[in-house]
Amino acid sequence: MQRAHRASRPVQRVVRALTGAAVLPVVLVAAGCSSDAEPKADAKQSAGSGGSSAKPSPSVAPAAYEELPEACDALGKKTLGKLVPKGLKTEKAGRTDDAGTRGSCTWNSLDDNGVKGSQYRWLSVSLLRFDSSQVRGTGEEQAKEQYEALIADAKKTADAKKVADKPVEGVGDEATLVTYDLKKKEGLFKQQTVVALVENVVVTLDYNGAGLAGEDAPSVKTLGERAADAAEEAVAKVAAANGDDASGSSASPSASASASASAARS
Repeated sequence: MQRAHRASRPVQRVVRALTGAAVLPVVLVAAGCSSDAEPKADAKQSAGSGGSSAKPSPSVAPAAYEELPEACDALGKKTLGKLVPKGLKTEKAGRTDDAGTRGSCTWNSLDDNGVKGSQYRWLSVSLLRFDSSQVRGTGEEQAKEQYEALIADAKKTADAKKVADKPVEGVGDEATLVTYDLKKKEGLFKQQTVVALVENVVVTLDYNGAGLAGEDAPSVKTLGERAADAAEEAVAKVAAANGDDASGSSASPSASASASASAARS
């Protein structure tokens, strides 16, 4: 640049002596001096445009339900009286390190009729809630995967006989009843497992019964109907814990569908 300025001095003296026709060399020299800075400006613009074109990571929709009811409150006393008539005082909550995402509760009942035998019932309710995650996906997607896995696990129970499954209409977004017989030393147990999916929550209700000491085994049909009704009630409690009501006035259609199915089963 310094050499360029020195070279321009004779030209400037000539410009003063001559007419304006000699201005062109000055313009060319000035253009030559400024040309070195132009690529730098372009580089800055290029870098800036490259940074602004970067796309942000797609966001994951938040899960529909943020709360769980207490698992031992998922079923009312009237329902428990039907399923475990002698077991209201046997209620036992499962241990959990995060009550906001999981919970469980169990009951058992023994109706002892002496020499006429006895009827045994066992009931369990478990709740699992999933939050949306950038890595794992939406809470609803994770709950759906868990729902399918629990059904598969129930159908693969060791030593189970007469395994069958069928959909349960109107319970949550979808529900499945898995039934099987399980022979134990105490007697033949009739197992009913209802797995229900509602938004980002999975409700599992396990219910089994057995006739002991010579008593007849309970009716599978009756056990299955009671298990389905109980699962429906637990699903409604999940919805209520998140501001939904049984009339279906909430954002989730599950409650109204459950109410209609309950009336049909009745």
